Amino acid sequence: MVSASFLGWALDAFDFFLLVFVLKDVAAEFSVERKTIALAITLTLALRPVGAFVFGRLADRFGRRPILMVDVATYSMLGLATAFAPNLGAFLVIRALFGVAMGGEWGIGASLTMETIKPEARGVVSGILQSGYPTGYLLASVVYATLYQTVGWRGMFVIGALPALLVLYIRRNVPESPGWTAEQADRTGGLFKVLREHWQLALYGIVLMTAFNFFSHGTQDIYPTFLQVQHGFDAHVTGAIAILYNIGAILGGWTFGMWSQRWGRRRTIVLACVLSLPVIYLWAYSSTVPGLAIGAFLMQYFVQGAWGVVPAHLNELSPPGVRATFPGTIYQLGNLIASSNAVIQTSIAAREGENYAFALASVAACAAIAVVALAAVGREARDAKLS
Repeated sequence: MVSASFLGWALDAFDFFLLVFVLKDVAAEFSVERKTIALAITLTLALRPVGAFVFGRLADRFGRRPILMVDVATYSMLGLATAFAPNLGAFLVIRALFGVAMGGEWGIGASLTMETIKPEARGVVSGILQSGYPTGYLLASVVYATLYQTVGWRGMFVIGALPALLVLYIRRNVPESPGWTAEQADRTGGLFKVLREHWQLALYGIVLMTAFNFFSHGTQDIYPTFLQVQHGFDAHVTGAIAILYNIGAILGGWTFGMWSQRWGRRRTIVLACVLSLPVIYLWAYSSTVPGLAIGAFLMQYFVQGAWGVVPAHLNELSPPGVRATFPGTIYQLGNLIASSNAVIQTSIAAREGENYAFALASVAACAAIAVVALAAVGREARDAKLS
């Protein structure tokens, strides 16, 4: 279950992050500005709550395992369709639909795993699951650095169809969650009844995840563009730096997820965000490749360190009976609000004379401070019973 959920999120993120490396190439293909193609990232993020809700409700009603397979197959086929987009309109529609499928995976995979493992393992497994996201970014970095010159941007999205093979693995090896039964699904009072009873928790979760998503997307989505445009790095250098900072992200998720089991979810989130603040200058304003690489490694170590706590934290806070829907929808609604990040940052950079460093640093600092404040006033539900 852990490996299937990890791979599902990693391969989902792989397809998403392919686009951040080829923004300028897609813009050139369709003869538009980069900020127009950045709209595709916004659409993907904005439609993720729809997928979280639809696929989550299906998973709460019909089981985690079969709906996870449907979701993985759907986002894989839409990734392949991206490679054959004939014009800008079709490209934007396909990426929007991809956002629906992408939004469904996290909530289902996290609930499937957190309902299965022992409470004392949730911290480390939470870090492993969330590290699937930077792992997908890492895979996209490797593909871009090694194959882009050969296959071009369309060929990269053809490679993005490979996650469909994960469906066969899930069907063969993954059982249903012990935290879900058909009888329990019939007894669930419905999502809207749950929301009426827990609206304050839902509102808090949405605001928290909005800050979290500005923190992650504000440090990831246009960083390759920053390296290409502001520093003039080619695909190999950009890809190599991306590989390094995604290794940092993976290590950070594992480390802080594990520490959250001992220190508590909120304290660990606050610590990771506070430690990211001194790194911002090195990450955004270094003038050398080693300085940028070290800054990027440390930045993503702390950003994804904070994120490594999220799967366990949201599932422990979630009301029972809607666990495939509630955490995923809360997470993706935060994504919806933060979906304008790429457009905001590219617009700030353009207004400042292509100064992407200022756009990156200002958003990252504000987001980190917001997460610290919100995590500090929230509640803790570590080791809550989920089955």
